[in-house]
Amino acid sequence: MDITTVLFDLDGTLLPMDMDVFTQGYFNLLTEKMAPRGYNPKELEAAIWAGTAAMVKNDGSRSNESAFWSTFAQLFGEAALADIPLFEEFYANEFQRAKDFCGYNQWAAKAVRAVKAKGLRTVLATNPIFPAVATQNRLRWAGLEPSDFELYTTYENCRFCKPNVHYYRDILDQLSLRAEECLMVGNDATEDLAALALGIRVFLITDCLINKSGTDISSCPQGSFQDLIQFICG
Repeated sequence: MDITTVLFDLDGTLLPMDMDVFTQGYFNLLTEKMAPRGYNPKELEAAIWAGTAAMVKNDGSRSNESAFWSTFAQLFGEAALADIPLFEEFYANEFQRAKDFCGYNQWAAKAVRAVKAKGLRTVLATNPIFPAVATQNRLRWAGLEPSDFELYTTYENCRFCKPNVHYYRDILDQLSLRAEECLMVGNDATEDLAALALGIRVFLITDCLINKSGTDISSCPQGSFQDLIQFICG
């Protein structure tokens, strides 16, 4: 294949998971941490969702991190921003227990290493709604390290989210890449197939496939990580 760079999604791709199970488990851990600090669990969960929506709608005028905390402060007041270190502490520590809500596929890390062994560049193109420390932890749950990727997207270093095509364009610009030399590997027919609009080819990992809109994916290369290795490396 005439590609130089492979972009990998994380949740549901390199890290197998049922998104509903993971999300509920994650919220339970977060509210357990923050309830003693005066946060009502239901209100905190609603604020996290509101902040996530603000990141997804981000127009590029600010970082996703800024979009999230600005929304959070609107709901809990500016004084709540003083608790940001507590949230960071959560993602560095208690969040590790969320590994229990994920699966593990040894072929995910093998695929990344096979791509690198072929001399291709690797990017972790995970939806940037988590801070870097959380993304680093989730990578390690998948048997990988941040150093396995030239770039990994987080809410600190991004100003768009999937499925906004500007998310992918920012990656191309940052790494001086052309769309046609890239392959996006993901599991979501909406978020990951959005890369097609720029001319980035897409391979869908079907282990935890998400296709809520019933998109016709018959023409898209797809399969397991073993199939992906064959597709890229022959």
